[in-house]
Amino acid sequence: MNPVITCIQLDIKFGDPVFNYEQAEKKISQVILSENPTIIVLPELWTTGYDLTRLDEIGDSSGKTTTRFLSELAKKHRVHFVGGSIAKKQDNSVTNTMLIINNKGELVQEYSKLHLFKLMDEHHHLISGQTKGLFELDGVKSAGVICYDIRFPEWIRAHTTQGAEILYVVAEWPLPRLHHWKSLLISRAIENQCYVVACNRAGSDPNNEFAGHSMIIDPWGEILIEADEKPGFITAELEIEKVKSVRKQIPIFDDRLPEFY
Repeated sequence: MNPVITCIQLDIKFGDPVFNYEQAEKKISQVILSENPTIIVLPELWTTGYDLTRLDEIGDSSGKTTTRFLSELAKKHRVHFVGGSIAKKQDNSVTNTMLIINNKGELVQEYSKLHLFKLMDEHHHLISGQTKGLFELDGVKSAGVICYDIRFPEWIRAHTTQGAEILYVVAEWPLPRLHHWKSLLISRAIENQCYVVACNRAGSDPNNEFAGHSMIIDPWGEILIEADEKPGFITAELEIEKVKSVRKQIPIFDDRLPEFY
């Protein structure tokens, strides 16, 4: 079965998890009715925004609150979640962590952002993850990465060489670098011959204006659907067999010579 994927492009309220949970639940209910997706994707740090200095106060202890929140909605609506990412507090540290919840409400995978973005002081408030973002939903091999990660093609390739056919990207990508956002995502799709499902946030916080322009890109690098800069959502059905077809037509994975690089 081909997945029908909806990215919800939220305008996240800075440092207000209560509002953000309520907003997300409303938007999720709306897209369930209008789009009937099998997978819903949320943006990076959608519960708190980039209120990094207060993460000890507003972060999610062990991710329990968000996991429970998404699990209940997943079971209610029979939908999978690539649950954006949250500030996950544990052991006197905080990670920027993606939660993957299946349509039975089970936590399938967690991925904590490997590459911290020093220009936004992430390294002062967060610690890096240490594992890959590989997972499966409905038998489709997939990978999740977070924002700055897409500037490291070798990190993406580490997932696609292990079979990932969909790359999920969740982000709070700023408007001044919109051109980079689009160019990097298209490049990652072409060079890895995979679908790229990228969910960015909209709006602004006290320090940044964000780009929106969530998009879904096919394995040839063609944009199937793209949002504008406003809050909203996009939906597309992915033809998973197309990944196999493209990889057969131009067999880059067979022709790689990793012993030289």
